[in-house]
Amino acid sequence: MLRLAILFAVIAMIAAALGFYGLSDVSANFAKFFALIFAVLFIVAVIAGARIFGGASTV
Repeated sequence: MLRLAILFAVIAMIAAALGFYGLSDVSANFAKFFALIFAVLFIVAVIAGARIFGGASTV
């Protein structure tokens, strides 16, 4: 997901530099969407990992 977010962000920047503002807007929206999905999945993975591996110590 992060690769897609970076790819669409680069496409958006190149399109904006060349004057294709419609394509730039769409690519930026896709980049935001994939970055949000990545962030949500990352947070879920961190929380799940903490529950599995870093639970409360009984010692």
